Amino acid sequence: MAEEQKWQEPVGGHQLCANNCGSFGSPTTLNLCSKCYRDYCVKEEEMREAKIAMEKTLNQSKSSSFSRPESVNSIINPPLQQTKPNRCATCRKRVGLTGFKCRCEVMLCESHRYPEQHDCTFDYKQFGRDAIAKANLVVKAEKLDKI
Repeated sequence: MAEEQKWQEPVGGHQLCANNCGSFGSPTTLNLCSKCYRDYCVKEEEMREAKIAMEKTLNQSKSSSFSRPESVNSIINPPLQQTKPNRCATCRKRVGLTGFKCRCEVMLCESHRYPEQHDCTFDYKQFGRDAIAKANLVVKAEKLDKI
């Protein structure tokens, strides 16, 4: 028994981990090794967050007893995920990753990617005019009064 005590408490004040994992712990980490102390801190953080969430839901349920929280609504009615179209809008050819998305928000294959070939509804001329107007601001001086 005395030999066992010597083995568990080596010289220098180190002790075996309180979880008996075989590593050495220190008094600053509650006599836990670094791995067990990290796990302990994670569990404490989860408990604290769960307690805060529970208090928050209790406060909400007291204020409005008939409405469902948003998290419950999202679980019951999950939002529908829209799939990206993977076919050309003109010829219905599968495009996969090589598809081109036009400014008119249409997915196209490589032969129909140009605006002339798919009857594009996007007004490139007006877009260009607006871009030039933004880039080159016109500075006009006030008119002079005639004497």
